[in-house]
Amino acid sequence: MAGYVGILVSDPSLQNQFTQVELRSLKTHFMSMRRESGKLTVGDLASRMSRLKVVGENLSEQERADFIADLFPSFNDEVDFEFFLKVYLKLHAHASSRTGSPAKNSSTFLKAATTTLLHTISESEKASYVAHINNYLAQDGFLNKYLPIEPSSNDLFEIVKDGVLLCKLINVAVPGTIDERAINTKRLLNPWERNENHTLCLNSAKAIGCTVVNIGTQDFIEGRRHLVLGLISQIIKIQLLADLNLKKTPQLVELVDDSKDVEELMSLPPEKILLRWMNFQLKKSPYKKIVSNFSTDVKDAEAYAHLLNVLAPEYSNPSTLAVKDPFQRAKLVLEHADRMGCKRYLTAKDIVDGSPNLNLAFVAHIFQHRNGLSTETKQISFLETLPDDAQVSREERVFRFWINSLGNSTYIDNVFEDLRNGWILLETLDKVSPGIVNWKIANKPPIKLPFKKVENCNQVVKIGKQIKFSLVNIAGNDIVQGNKKLILAYLWQLMRYNILQLLKNLRFHSHGKEITDVDILRWANTKVSSSGSQSRMDSFKDKSLSDGIFFLELLSAVQPRSVNWSLVTKGVTDEQKKMNATYIISIARKLGCSIFLLPEDITEVNQKMILTLTASIMYWFLKQPVEEKPSATSDSENGSHLETVSNSTTDDSASESSVE
Repeated sequence: MAGYVGILVSDPSLQNQFTQVELRSLKTHFMSMRRESGKLTVGDLASRMSRLKVVGENLSEQERADFIADLFPSFNDEVDFEFFLKVYLKLHAHASSRTGSPAKNSSTFLKAATTTLLHTISESEKASYVAHINNYLAQDGFLNKYLPIEPSSNDLFEIVKDGVLLCKLINVAVPGTIDERAINTKRLLNPWERNENHTLCLNSAKAIGCTVVNIGTQDFIEGRRHLVLGLISQIIKIQLLADLNLKKTPQLVELVDDSKDVEELMSLPPEKILLRWMNFQLKKSPYKKIVSNFSTDVKDAEAYAHLLNVLAPEYSNPSTLAVKDPFQRAKLVLEHADRMGCKRYLTAKDIVDGSPNLNLAFVAHIFQHRNGLSTETKQISFLETLPDDAQVSREERVFRFWINSLGNSTYIDNVFEDLRNGWILLETLDKVSPGIVNWKIANKPPIKLPFKKVENCNQVVKIGKQIKFSLVNIAGNDIVQGNKKLILAYLWQLMRYNILQLLKNLRFHSHGKEITDVDILRWANTKVSSSGSQSRMDSFKDKSLSDGIFFLELLSAVQPRSVNWSLVTKGVTDEQKKMNATYIISIARKLGCSIFLLPEDITEVNQKMILTLTASIMYWFLKQPVEEKPSATSDSENGSHLETVSNSTTDDSASESSVE
């Protein structure tokens, strides 16, 4: 764990102020704050720190704002994790000096402040999420006996203990993510089955873009409320923001003037697009301010009043803008939303308190119900001039979610934009191969000088060559310029290197030798053959794999109880192939494989994703305790087989792997 903390905090004087557990808790809180609006500035800290135990309870928001302003007057500067820790320490010392609590450097302070840091939850947020769950899952055949949940109770945390509700909620957010045939839905689940459901949930949550770095299956089984709500919040946010892209809502092109601006719009995170949409609509009203967040800028409810008057003038109430009290105005705004049929789960108090999550959800609901965009066909023609490469889009998604799953300092929304300064790539390299990055020559964001970005990316390329990536004609500046083909080529090799390193590190099996693509291919064929099947794959681009049968037999070979063969189709038609593919992915995640591919990657036999799927199953199997493994072949046989094939030379016909 020391390496993990070293990545989080490079300043030794700061690192010494906290234990590893405290740093991880603070890191999780910091990432949550950043996720609310895409970035975190000095000006955001006063309101966002309200949830920290001592700082939030003993200082008002205005007191925090005044204290921060005296120390750091540049309110628009973006905050990184180390800066956040410095502000936190100073505010805590200030709050402690007023209340007589222990000083900032005492161990008592550390235990009091951070071990309970995330153990308080927002009752308003809980009530909102419960209402959302009641609304969207009310008709579910399995859950209807538990729903509706009473918002004021803690029933939610009991119901999630079997994992079914969370899996179903993921499917509401991103339909088809989990094949429900893979969910254990007996009335009484044993501990093994509950753990499988939670494993499926966590791996699927990662695959749709949630950050679950410090969450484990035991946290849900024990009903740890702050972690449960944290994950539910992310899942619901993904659902609410799903339409905020040009593919789902091409009318968003109305927000920009030309094709260059469209490309910029496509690279923005959904929260930023939502803000841009809100400001676009507000320009049609007398409201002259710019809304830059879903907290302080909407607390007085004036922006909401003008927004709803623009979108639904037929339901407007003149009193809304006439009243002086923000709370009364917020109540009138919510009445307006009700009249226009907009489902909302927040209260007037949530608006005036500036709850970022609930206000974002409210605006997202408004957008879903009535976005006020009426683009003519000729304006959408901008989209036709942009490259529409489905394969590039799918690969970008896979690599983006994989990078975010590693728990880097910044959540990325677009690999072609967010990796251009090199910093996240350096962090990812350091996660994959600790110690490989020379941080002394790395330039930390925010980076304003272009050559500093090039320096970072030059080190990224240099490390890639050092670990034998194929990087012919790739330079650091190609990454800075956002060259899509070269960035995808680099990320594929990095992802492949990561899984091969994981396999190599299982020294009991590999004896420390390099693992090759051929080893993975042979292992899979040997496992399937040893189970009595005649199926085999000739390479990772073998078209016969499209029906999914081979992978179902592989999963059954590594864990006989994992596949219910009565649910498997013959894989003849496209629909049957897709059904098998979704079942394969869900079963693999249920076992514990962290994979990011889509069903199309199996049915179309995407050799890169087929390799990662096979390698992930192999890694899961080899790291299982000996006594838990199926007895089709003995463990010693597996070890000796791997030792033998590890001496083989790489046969590129197996995967033709590195870059295409």
